[in-house]
Amino acid sequence: MLYDEKYMRRALQLAQSSPFDTHPNPMVGAVIVCDDKIIGEGFHRRCGEPHAEVNAIASVSDQSLLSRSTIYVTLEPCSHYGKTPPCAQLIIDKAIPRVVIGAVDPFEKVAGRGIAMLQQAGIEVVSGVLVDECRKLNQHFFKAHTRRRPFITIKWAQSADGFLDCKRSHNQPAYRFSNSATTMLTHCQRAAHDAILTTAATYLADTPSLIVRHWDGPNPRRFIFDRSYRLSNSPTEETSSINDSQIEGFTIISGDLTIEQLFTKLYDMNVTSVLVEAGPRFLQAIIDSGIYDAVRIESSPTTLGSLGTHPAPTLP
Repeated sequence: MLYDEKYMRRALQLAQSSPFDTHPNPMVGAVIVCDDKIIGEGFHRRCGEPHAEVNAIASVSDQSLLSRSTIYVTLEPCSHYGKTPPCAQLIIDKAIPRVVIGAVDPFEKVAGRGIAMLQQAGIEVVSGVLVDECRKLNQHFFKAHTRRRPFITIKWAQSADGFLDCKRSHNQPAYRFSNSATTMLTHCQRAAHDAILTTAATYLADTPSLIVRHWDGPNPRRFIFDRSYRLSNSPTEETSSINDSQIEGFTIISGDLTIEQLFTKLYDMNVTSVLVEAGPRFLQAIIDSGIYDAVRIESSPTTLGSLGTHPAPTLP
């Protein structure tokens, strides 16, 4: 087991080489070992590109060694055709006799099927090596597919006395509590999530872009929850009560949905993690529903006093 853990730790290191580009897919690393020597390594670089196992196998200069090697993978090899062919079949085709897996894939199209394919082909499979570390690496992915809703992070910035904004004249932008360092951290959070969610009220008040500008990472998919059809047409008898459309790069989700229905809909749209940047009423509704996973509160030393408006949400 210590021998297997040694190489699984290296696979975990490799998996973290591309922390922002793989989602909604997980980060995965793979190491191929022959005679106690690493002969190949790889990681999943970007969603839609070859998986870690494919890259690791391709990196082996002498392919004849594969037939007496062990491949270490942080996540169960996939067993289905998605944007790439199944990695389990590639391992079988390459006659790799032993596979060590960190964690079983919770995604319903895999979920043990990759292991079953390998075992049916006569390959020795060991699973659960450093399983906690492998699950923590992709906690967004694991929690989303276990509970069938995205990993939800809610965030807000507030004054020292607990206000989200101050009194302002017409068209004046929201009061900023952030500095350059905390703005950078916010944009890092955006890059680390599949999607970002706001409400029609927040969009109409501030017209936020919600893109990544102060961090090197991809833009999340941007969603606006428009419960009262303020940005889209009201439903008629001929249209659904959930009316999705596009506005300046955003996807609008309209309709009188519960918090649970909203996040289930996002999961059905292949969102495994979402950062919520919205006003206090919507944030409080999420808190009261109990459906959230992480909270990020940025507290400014500024006190607003009588100028303060919109008290910050309260946590239990």
